[in-house]
Parts: sequence; structure tokens; C-alpha cells
Amino acid sequence: MSGPGAVVRGVRGREPLVHCLTAAVSMNLVADALLAAGARPMMTETLDEAPFVVRRADALLANLGTLSTDGRGGIPATVEVARELGVPWVLDPAAIGPSPVRVDLARQLLALGPSVVRANASEVLVLAGDSTGGRGADSTADPAEALAAARTIAARYGTVVAISGAQDVITDGRREVRVSNGHPLLTRVTGTGCTLGALTAACCSVASPLDAAVAATVWLGVVGERAARSCPRPGSFKVELVDQLFELDGDEVERGASVS
Repeated sequence: MSGPGAVVRGVRGREPLVHCLTAAVSMNLVADALLAAGARPMMTETLDEAPFVVRRADALLANLGTLSTDGRGGIPATVEVARELGVPWVLDPAAIGPSPVRVDLARQLLALGPSVVRANASEVLVLAGDSTGGRGADSTADPAEALAAARTIAARYGTVVAISGAQDVITDGRREVRVSNGHPLLTRVTGTGCTLGALTAACCSVASPLDAAVAATVWLGVVGERAARSCPRPGSFKVELVDQLFELDGDEVERGASVS
């Protein structure tokens, strides 16, 4: 399995259970998007519960977007269990930079070797120690500015780094794939980055980390382009995004892919 269409078909065929340790502000969109895409969501981050329920998961998303006291304890413990069981997992170091607590936790998790790091350019630079961060959850850097840092992170930790931006860049430290799909409205709806992290985790359950990251990026990008044609405003676009995730099959995603 390699192409985005095949990966989408693989997700729909397997219906993977994705354990999402994700931002409170985006949980509803992430859950709805996973269901529409053919996967199944599970969401709990407490230390008492999350390390146990992740044993049933096919993939894990660790997103630091609205880091809570529960998450500070529950996320590392849950990732440790996922590693022991060989469950693929995605690190989304959302909005790191301004918060020393979040930076320390993100680097601690990075050292545990995620399958994929999904982040914007500013977040990648913070992970590498080359910046103090962007503007909140928004990047102030271009993916090209973070490519050298992404290569270094990928090679050092044996992971794939997917940098989101106007043109997404995905690298395993040796190869780079550029994805030109997407639409500016994706930046006008809270949680689309978290949704991309969750889709990437779902794809990791059926494909290699590099193929999974490329497929998820293409998938959400093509869906965003399709949704924007009929719903050019953020509110209705959000609803249409979920509907298009439900509608588009693997062949349509493959035909819409803009990859180099």
C-alpha cells in the first residue's frame, strides 16, 4: 500500500479505532471527522484511564493543543503503553513555544520516537531548539524555513515529520514529499490541524508512516478544496468538510492529489 487512494481505502476497510489525546477545543470536530472518514474515535486523557484503554486502539494521537493537568500525567503514560504494544502514534506539538511546560513535554514525547510528528513550521523549529515559537497556534515561518530542522528531527528520532503550510512538506530525513492540496479556509476553522493529526494516525494503522502522512495530508487537502467550492464561509465550510470526508472515496482522493 502506498498511494493516497489505497491508504484511504485501507482506512475505510479496517475502520481503525483511534485514541485521541487532543485539544478540548477541537474534540467534537476530530471525532466527527474520524467517523465520517470511516475510522472510530476514542477520547480520554486521564492517567487513571487512558493508559488502559489505549490497549484496544489501532493508533494514537498525542496533541498538546489545550494541555491540561490530566494530560500532563496521562499523555506520557499512554504513549509509553502504545510504544510497548507497537501501536503507531502521532505527536502534534500544537502551539508550543510560549509555554515552557508544553515545550518540555513535547521534547520528552519526541524522544519516545513517534511514528509521525505533524506540526506547522514554527512548531518544528521549536522542537529543534531553533525558535521560541509562532503566534499562538499559528505559524510565523514557512515550511521551507523548517525543512532542515525537520530532516534533523526525522533522522535523529527515526520518525517522519509532516510540516503543514501553504505547501505541506513531509520528510523521513532522506526523502521529501510536497503536497499542494488544501484551501485557506482550513485555517479559518478551529481544529482542522487536530483533524489532520487524527487522520494521520488512522492512516498509520494501515500504511508506513511516510505513506500515511502523505495520504492524510492529501485527503484533508482534497476534501477542503471540494468543501470550499460549495461553502465559501467558515461556518458552513466546517459542516461541508465533514460531509466531504464522508463522500470522497479513495479514487477521488487519488485523482485530486497534487504531490511532487
